[in-house]
Amino acid sequence: MFTLIAAKMFTTGRIIFASLFAIAFIILMFYSYKKDAKNNKKHYQNGALYVAIGIIAVITLLFLSKFLIKG
Repeated sequence: MFTLIAAKMFTTGRIIFASLFAIAFIILMFYSYKKDAKNNKKHYQNGALYVAIGIIAVITLLFLSKFLIKG
């Protein structure tokens, strides 16, 4: 039954359009990343470290709140 619904939803034209759109989107995203890579190194030097510290802090606060509410 699912194949019948999928056959009606995804015509050949839609599949071609979706494929071309995905390829163009990936190419443009790659080009944009390469273009901004120089600026990202200059402005966001320790960004991953700050994100990791933030995630660890949030997880710690969640566990701390869990133990404080139970006890």
